[in-house]
Amino acid sequence: MRAVRVVATGPLVTVQDAGRVGFAHLGVPRSGWLDDPAARLANRLVGNPEDAAVLEVVLGGLVLEPTAAMAVAVTGAPAEVRVGDRSVAHGAAVPVRAGARLSLGTPPAGLRSYVALAGGVAVEPVLGSRATDTLSGTGPPTVAAGDVLPVGAATGEPSAAEAVPGQPGPAVLEATPGPRADWFTAAALGTLATSAYTVEPASDRVALRLSGPPLGRAVTAELPSEGMVLGAVQVPPDGQPVVFLADHPTTGGYPVVAVVDRTSVWRCAQLRPGEQLRFRVRGAPR
Repeated sequence: MRAVRVVATGPLVTVQDAGRVGFAHLGVPRSGWLDDPAARLANRLVGNPEDAAVLEVVLGGLVLEPTAAMAVAVTGAPAEVRVGDRSVAHGAAVPVRAGARLSLGTPPAGLRSYVALAGGVAVEPVLGSRATDTLSGTGPPTVAAGDVLPVGAATGEPSAAEAVPGQPGPAVLEATPGPRADWFTAAALGTLATSAYTVEPASDRVALRLSGPPLGRAVTAELPSEGMVLGAVQVPPDGQPVVFLADHPTTGGYPVVAVVDRTSVWRCAQLRPGEQLRFRVRGAPR
């Protein structure tokens, strides 16, 4: 059987794919990997379809032992990658023989690394996806030491490394005004677009929780729960914005001042507590 034995994990390791799309009307979040470009790159490197299931690893610490020889690629946060006692390339397909140990160190920057195995992680899908949803518990459980994860048959050839363009300086999230922007004061969008916000330790796969200049409300009435989307910037009564990520609830009762673009929201995956970000909101006063 093609599989990997999990020898050790760091703070959090989950199985993720492109997500459980199409069930929000039933109250089921999309889930799926947070850093879409990194996960898809990892799959391409080992010859997998881009939506194959990978391992999402927070702050390294993962040690795997495959039962069969297979190609492996690590992308995302630049953790040191070792096969046995040998350091190997990050961001490239590397061969790992049966019984050898693949280990990830703690990355010096970023938060989440992605491990793609040739053939993909082949745990049983739930509602058409192998993604672990940490909010509802849907999908496979969190990966733990001692687990044996099945791996599918390799269907493609490993490919050459690809350069991934980065964004220098503090993270900037491109956004559009949200459906409830009119519930905020005239200055609120300008505040959001011109201020730096700090990532709070309570951030997780559900949401990036921020602290900074509060966003003032023009309408103080209660808002009935309404549908939420990936990247929604919801504002609770304390005025501090919260960016909804992959495991977000499907409904919410606080107004959404803006929505982060799909092409930009992946940057939230790599922000550590204490780091800062800025929003670039289309049409906002500066």
